[in-house]
Amino acid sequence: MTKKKGKDSVKPGREAADAQEGAGSSRDNSDQVRPWSSDLTDHDVYLFREGTHFRMYEKLGAHLAERDGEPGVRFSVWAPNARSVSVIGTFNGWDRLSHPMHRLGDTGIWESFVPGVAAGAVYKYHIVSHHRGHSIDKADPYGFSHEEPPRTGSVVSDLDYAWGDHDWMTTRGASQALGRPTSIYEVHLGSWRRVHEQGDRFLSYREIAEPLARHVKETGFTHVELLPVMEHPFYGSWGYQTTGYFAPTRRYGEPVDLMYLIDHLHQNGIGVILDWVPSHFPTDGHGLSFFDGTWLYEHADPKRGYHPDWKSSIFNYGRHEVRSFLLSSAAFWLDQFHADGIRVDAVASMLYLDYSRKEGGWVPNRYGGREDLEALEFLRVLNEGLYRDHPDIQMIAEESTAWPMVSKPVWLGGLGFGMKWDLGWMHDTLEYMRLDSIHRAHHHTKLTFRMLYAWSENYVLPLSHDEVVHGKGSLINKMSGDRWRKFANLRLLYTYMWTQPGKKLLFMGNEFAQAREWNHDRSLDWSLLEEHHHAAVLGLVARLNDLYRTLPALHKRDVDHLGFEWIDANDAMQSVISYVRRGDEGDPPLLMVLNFTPVPRKGYRVGSPLPGAWKEILNTDAIEWGGSGVTNDGTLETDPIEAHGRRNSLRLTLPPLGAVVLSPETPPPTPAVRNRKREDPTR
Repeated sequence: MTKKKGKDSVKPGREAADAQEGAGSSRDNSDQVRPWSSDLTDHDVYLFREGTHFRMYEKLGAHLAERDGEPGVRFSVWAPNARSVSVIGTFNGWDRLSHPMHRLGDTGIWESFVPGVAAGAVYKYHIVSHHRGHSIDKADPYGFSHEEPPRTGSVVSDLDYAWGDHDWMTTRGASQALGRPTSIYEVHLGSWRRVHEQGDRFLSYREIAEPLARHVKETGFTHVELLPVMEHPFYGSWGYQTTGYFAPTRRYGEPVDLMYLIDHLHQNGIGVILDWVPSHFPTDGHGLSFFDGTWLYEHADPKRGYHPDWKSSIFNYGRHEVRSFLLSSAAFWLDQFHADGIRVDAVASMLYLDYSRKEGGWVPNRYGGREDLEALEFLRVLNEGLYRDHPDIQMIAEESTAWPMVSKPVWLGGLGFGMKWDLGWMHDTLEYMRLDSIHRAHHHTKLTFRMLYAWSENYVLPLSHDEVVHGKGSLINKMSGDRWRKFANLRLLYTYMWTQPGKKLLFMGNEFAQAREWNHDRSLDWSLLEEHHHAAVLGLVARLNDLYRTLPALHKRDVDHLGFEWIDANDAMQSVISYVRRGDEGDPPLLMVLNFTPVPRKGYRVGSPLPGAWKEILNTDAIEWGGSGVTNDGTLETDPIEAHGRRNSLRLTLPPLGAVVLSPETPPPTPAVRNRKREDPTR
């Protein structure tokens, strides 16, 4: 066990030997370290070693600086088990002897200042380890930019950018509260749209800014969520195999170009959520793996340090400096890139030591259990710290199990996230929508089961990229039936999703019923919008977002049980469900009735939450949405006939494979809602 300032950390087995050897070497050779004016303070070192430093990116990495009036770059890297480290690059012909770095006492940090180096210079660290004479050239773990793959060098970068999103940043807290509408458009930048005339090349961050903002405003989404933009060597990983935890991928431009994209979205009233992957990292030689000749960022024992599903390394959350690295990475995207939220990928794989492992293939915790106690502590520190510094953001967990209180505060015993993906709803709903309508009566609880747990977390309802890849087919082709029924089912699915409690997430292409499975090497099939049924789906999504944003009953109580009430959850034989959504007291309620069979149902009686006049404000079978036109026109008056435990009821015509949304006559007419959408998509 090596004693560290602030806290002790236990390093079992071979890892402990490596750490002790490195620490001993630092002490034995401390007289060889020449005096150095480091930018690191004692407090930085303390927090770094304690595993609570959220701004270590300001200290480590490559920073433009001046020493004695001479401009250059200050290089700093953590490599505690190195015998020597030098910085190599385009400025010294990659000469390993030209610019040796200096060890800063027993911190494990090496530093040097190289005069004359400017932004754009490519560099790496040449590390000679105490471990069996191991030596390797490594990219900068804290580097702000890296070469475009397959090249692997780090690039000195200037992050100076003149932001124009002051209005957004000062008001985003109110617009991102749990009682406000959150409708997320999930995007993979490299395949949203390409330039066919130029070899099907990517759009750059700057090129995509204007068309993406326009499309999001026209369809009414409140947020864009970007699949990981952090640098990744394998494009087919979509960014989920990250090597550059502080570097936007160079495939689409410079760091300041990504800032421009986010700035442009903000100036158009659109929030930006970034996917982030602290659960694992790839084993590429230039990256974090076996960084200083030891298992520095990962566990040495493959039962803890190797992920069998993704063939990648798992972070050692018990090593304090690794925790500071990850905390600083998350804070970096909020501080420097003005991200409005972070969606943390694969949280379940972090929580369980036996995740995707066979018996005997994992190591229990100190109590003999399967919970990763170190990862739990990391997630709690992460969420508490980020919400402390940025109370107006949202932290979102992709967590696929029933782990309790994921989106509850740490002080209540939760993990401290703001929201959690409801993957159970997604699986149940898609399984149901695949069924031929004749079989749906026997699986009715797949529609209704969610409401037994809907208030246990603050949920996001996701129809994400994971559902349209790897042979799963497109969303439209998951729907049962012939072409007409597929489109009707998809319209029904979207209306069910948008009128359920919870925030919304839809992957790009699904808003216009992309017909083929998503392919990251191709642009979306925008030409489909020339066909009426595809254009009609896009129009319906825009209308649903309109209603969601402008009608309080659909968003004010998204995470509150008072916002939902069943009218009838048990009409399994006819595959019909009906429910009410409510906002605050005084807000008009909304009544939803959904028919999951292709049979029109005339004279269907449903209990009414209020007596009086009602109006159909949405019918997915309307001609304008590509339906057959079975609608309820004009004003609908309740009858003093008891139904579903209510004194008054409505007699409706239910469209085939369709949904109707009804409102009391008091809300504004439909044209006013549509005009508001065009003027201000965030309201």
